[in-house]
Amino acid sequence: MKNKFYQYIQTLQDQICKGLEDVDGTTKFREDIWKRPEGGGGRTRVIENGAVFEKGGVNISAVHGKLPDSMQKLFNVGEADFFACGLSLVLHPKNPMVPTVHANWRYFEMYDDNGKVIQQWFGGGQDLTPYYLFEEDAKHFHQTCKTACDKHNLEFYPKYKKQCDAYFWNAHRNEARGIGGLFFDYCKASEEMSMENWFNFVTEVGNSFLEAYVPIVEKRKNVVYSDAHRTWQEIRRGRYVEFNLVHDKGTLFGLKTNGRIESILMSLPPHVQWVYDHHPEKGSEEEKLVAILENPKEWV
Repeated sequence: MKNKFYQYIQTLQDQICKGLEDVDGTTKFREDIWKRPEGGGGRTRVIENGAVFEKGGVNISAVHGKLPDSMQKLFNVGEADFFACGLSLVLHPKNPMVPTVHANWRYFEMYDDNGKVIQQWFGGGQDLTPYYLFEEDAKHFHQTCKTACDKHNLEFYPKYKKQCDAYFWNAHRNEARGIGGLFFDYCKASEEMSMENWFNFVTEVGNSFLEAYVPIVEKRKNVVYSDAHRTWQEIRRGRYVEFNLVHDKGTLFGLKTNGRIESILMSLPPHVQWVYDHHPEKGSEEEKLVAILENPKEWV
C-alpha cells in the first residue's frame, strides 16, 4: 500500500503542477529534491511571483525511521518504526478576489520489532480560504467535494465537512480559517472499509482537486482590485499564518520529526500584515466574510 500510494502522489504532483502552470501562464514550478538524514526525503515544488500565483508549493515526501519521542507520546506507544508519505499544497494568489487553497493527502504506517505493520491509516482533505466571499465559488468547491465523497459513502461529505469546520478553527480568534471543505484522519480498515477502499476514496478526492479549484481561479484572476482590497487580503493572511503556526498538526508533526523547514513553512504567504485591533467597516464585503467565518454554514 505504501508503494502504491507514493506512486500515486508522485503522479498527482505532476498533474496538479501542470494544471496550475497552465492557469498562471507566466511561470513554472521550481523543483527541489531533498533527503532527510534519519530516512527518506521529498520533492518540493514552489511557484513564486507569477501572474496569478504570488507564492505556492506542491510538495511530496516519504519519510521513515524511528518514531520520535514526541510522536510516541501522541500515539501512546513505545519505540517503533514508522513510514509516512503525502502530498501537501498551498497556493496564495496575487488577486484578493481569488481564494487561497490548501490540500493534503497522506498515508502512515507503524511497525513492530519484526517489521510487521501494526498501524496504518489515511488522512487528508482540501479547503478554501477566500478574502472576498463569492457564494457561487463556495458552492462549486463544496459541490465538487461532495460529488467525490458521494461515490464512496453518502455520509462522508457531511461528516468530513463538519470535521473540516472543526479542525480549521482559529480558537484564539474564535473564527474559521476559511470556508472549509473536507478533513479526514485516521482512516483505518474496518468491516465497512478496507485499506483498498480507503485508497480509492482518498485518490478520488485528490483527483477532484483541480476541478474544485481551477474554475474559481479562472473566473476571478482578472477581476480589478484596489490597494484597499490588497490590504484586507494581507490582514486575513495574518490569520492564516496564525493558524498554521499555532494549531496545525501537520506543521507541528514536521517540526517535531526534524522535517525540512523550507518545505514545512512553504505554506506561509510572502506579504502579510498584522494591524492592531482591526475591524472591517459595518455593512462592507469584508464584514460579510467575517460573519461567515464566525458561523460556518452549509454550502450544498
